[in-house]
Amino acid sequence: MQILDWKTIYREPKTTIGNKAHKKYPYLLRNLKIERCNQVWATDITFIPMKTGFMYLMAVIDLHSRYVLHWSLSNSMSAEWCAGVLKEAISKHGKPEIFNTGQGSQFTSDAFIKVLTDNEIKISMDGKGRAPDNVFIECLRRSVKYEHIYLNVYEDGVSLWKGLNGYFRFYNQERPHQSLSYKTPANCYYANAA
Repeated sequence: MQILDWKTIYREPKTTIGNKAHKKYPYLLRNLKIERCNQVWATDITFIPMKTGFMYLMAVIDLHSRYVLHWSLSNSMSAEWCAGVLKEAISKHGKPEIFNTGQGSQFTSDAFIKVLTDNEIKISMDGKGRAPDNVFIECLRRSVKYEHIYLNVYEDGVSLWKGLNGYFRFYNQERPHQSLSYKTPANCYYANAA
């Protein structure tokens, strides 16, 4: 679509809506050399269209290995859902030193920030409108959509979940990454996780 300069005929909902009353944290990744697993995790939310309606996808990745640590679907972008996804990632994989997000109200909410501060995780937030600050999660979003979502039509949330579950298994365990010397994210993560 991009090569042909085609545009979608529907408008995707905005997933980054800030709350001016919430504290924004500085971006800690500028000039940071990410050298090991669980040093930095990142997350974002993206819109996933279905045959009728849509869902939101939130994924948490380890930036060193590109491993998708946890993901979830929801029909709303509530702060409680986002905090729950983060808690689940921590319960499965321990905690990172730094967690990077955008400045959306879900990520600046008391519920989400509390999970990070309770676990003594340093908080990093992208600059407003600075997609390059979270380039790895943006790459994941693009891969999910162009390698899977746009190639399949899902009737409902259950079939979407099943399809994404298969895709993330493929992404983590079978899809080699050039940036990882053609290893898979799972090979890199489990070989190097502290």
